[in-house]
Amino acid sequence: MTTEEPKKSKVELIKEASVGLRGSITAELADKTTDHVVDATTKLLKFHGTYQQDDRDLRKSRRKEGLGKAYSFMVRNRIPGGKMTAAQFLGELDIADELGNGTIRITTRQSIQLHGVVKNNLWDVIHRINEIKLSTQSACGDVTRNVCCCPAPLRQNGLRDQLQQLADEIAVHVRPKTAAYHEIWIKDPDTGEREQVVGPPAEPEPDPIYGKAYLPRKFKIALALCDDNCIDIYDNDVGLLGVTEGDKLIGFNVLAGGGMGTTPSKKNCFPALAKRLTFVETEHLLPIITAIILVQRDFGNRADRSQARLKYTIHNMGLPAFKRKVEEYLSEAESICGVPNGTLPRPLPAPRPDDVTGHDDHMGWHEQGDGKWFLGLPIENGRVKDEGDQRLKTAFRLLFSDLVTNCRLTAQQNILLCDIEPSQRETIQQVLADHGVVTVDQISNARRFSFACPALPTCGLAVTESERALPGVIDDIEAELSGLGLADEQFSIRMTGCPNGCARPYNSDVGLVGRSMDGKTGEGRYTIFLGGNLRGNRMAEIYKDQVPRSEIASTLRSVFFQFKESRGSGESFGEYCERIGVEELAKNCEVAT
Repeated sequence: MTTEEPKKSKVELIKEASVGLRGSITAELADKTTDHVVDATTKLLKFHGTYQQDDRDLRKSRRKEGLGKAYSFMVRNRIPGGKMTAAQFLGELDIADELGNGTIRITTRQSIQLHGVVKNNLWDVIHRINEIKLSTQSACGDVTRNVCCCPAPLRQNGLRDQLQQLADEIAVHVRPKTAAYHEIWIKDPDTGEREQVVGPPAEPEPDPIYGKAYLPRKFKIALALCDDNCIDIYDNDVGLLGVTEGDKLIGFNVLAGGGMGTTPSKKNCFPALAKRLTFVETEHLLPIITAIILVQRDFGNRADRSQARLKYTIHNMGLPAFKRKVEEYLSEAESICGVPNGTLPRPLPAPRPDDVTGHDDHMGWHEQGDGKWFLGLPIENGRVKDEGDQRLKTAFRLLFSDLVTNCRLTAQQNILLCDIEPSQRETIQQVLADHGVVTVDQISNARRFSFACPALPTCGLAVTESERALPGVIDDIEAELSGLGLADEQFSIRMTGCPNGCARPYNSDVGLVGRSMDGKTGEGRYTIFLGGNLRGNRMAEIYKDQVPRSEIASTLRSVFFQFKESRGSGESFGEYCERIGVEELAKNCEVAT
């Protein structure tokens, strides 16, 4: 009697045969006759922090000329908690100017992406990122991605400093053990030459957390405090919500199974908010995280990647059964973490009643609590560039060369300039003004609380515009809100070029998700979601589907009007939409028109 091997996707077979994520990466990088790598290598390169892409704006014209795709690579950094020194930020700008497309992009997970990197420059880019003491390892791929954390350097009670320290510890703990990254991308410090290995080892290095094939899909972890969920912990595979007593951090409510991606054509695909799993004391974070990862490693779907995130594992098991399975894995997790068996209680306790109560994007000037200040600057869709009168990149070069020592990146694609002496504030304000840099007091709330994914022209999954479209959409929405006297309302607007949800549209007040492109006009059509909130702990619902980009603001106008006329006292826009319901909102809009 034979036991049939479980089915595995193509990517699983590639990972298993890669010898610790090595594959043929080194050989293909050395081949200067091609401008791209084969499909199997693209899958492995993700673990090293880079995606192969092509400029979709050029596809048609290049076909006419008999040319292939215009390939390039996106390179993503891993920056736990979004912390960067001035030298590191300047280093990223230099790399972008010399080896990329001249811009950098702050991501929705507190990191930096470089775009337009051609294959022959890829090694130099990743190597130079490591030279400035950053890394791209595990920024992508089927492993734990960048660990997110509230970036605000508020030091009055030390709570956020503790979160940042824990983010660093978690990031080190969950980093893959393979030496492939160092072998491929790092030079020998003694010779100054690119390190060469005789060949890959016969077997990959043992990795007690990830095993031979790593995880079935990506895995995201974030930390936050109840009164400030600025990093959206509910959309992470593991969300760690700090529970405090006064100024003391006593532990965390552990949330599991969040994820924004979906495939509308598949009924078994859905976005999900994480579920409240348990409470653990602060010193027990690594074992509980490890146990959850081990369960996902062993029980996640490796046959169908559209069903491979932790949210589906929990959905299929049921939360009580999943929790019992995590408890079964606690002994192995404790051994991996080097703590005595039985350190964590069995069974795991219920989570504490503490939950998310607020959101702060940390924009504008703030006292840090140590005599210094930080300044939160909004960056539209995270793109750092010089364009027209706004010379953001040049301003940052000046600030980081002389006035600002470090910064932190936010999950809203913005930046915090940190540790500013009071005497420097006026000079910094003048530098920003001289370079046309927009500050938070100069933009509407609609723009302040909006962001988009990159989408076209480089993302291979995009079906519509997003980053290039949202500024104009916000222009139209601003006009509608201003006309109704609602310009001061605070609510989130997020746009994505496809249903994968990189800009977290499914728990925002207004979510705009790319659905299709008009073949004749080229205009994108979007699904409008309503009813989420800034706190990030409520899902939005579909209001209208296939709305042309030019009609988004006019479609929302009647909803804004209803909100103005019949909102409850202190009720936010998302709360109003959730209370009334999307069907009733649509019905009222039809009556109004």
